[in-house]
Amino acid sequence: MTADPAPVSDQVLMARTAAGDREAFDTLAARYLLRLRRAALRVLGDTAAAEDVAQDALLRAWTRARSYDPAQAAVATWLHRITVNAAIDRVRAMRPSVAVPENLHDTALPADAVIAVQQRSRLLAEAIATLPDRQRTALALTYDQGWSGQDAARALKVSTRALEGLLHRGRKVLRAYLEARDV
Repeated sequence: MTADPAPVSDQVLMARTAAGDREAFDTLAARYLLRLRRAALRVLGDTAAAEDVAQDALLRAWTRARSYDPAQAAVATWLHRITVNAAIDRVRAMRPSVAVPENLHDTALPADAVIAVQQRSRLLAEAIATLPDRQRTALALTYDQGWSGQDAARALKVSTRALEGLLHRGRKVLRAYLEARDV
């Protein structure tokens, strides 16, 4: 029995993609589509829009493959940066509302506790929607996606110190919004 060959690295697939290899690109797209969709969803708060943005980001990656520079970023970071930028562009164009989880019902919680959680989630979504695009994206990448500060900073094309500033200002606005509503 022979072992499966090792998967082809992102760098090799990207080099082949830049040379016009559609199969290599399809492999990259399959490898990253779900992650790109999740990243877009965290920025947009809308599943359908996130799907569109992820597909658009992959199309941009295909058409710009020759501009990819492995010295500047890993393939994953480059793809995420394209996706986040596309999502920010979509937010600027459409200003969609942030989705609030609807499945908060837990039978172990009393009804008033469930309602309180839903109200807090709604207020938090409203607060997040008021944030400037870059603050909202910084919060989404670091807290929702669990990205490191360095990766989030690279995706936003800022220094880690600038990212910390975006996070600080975003948390400050969220805290003030919630405190003003006695939450």
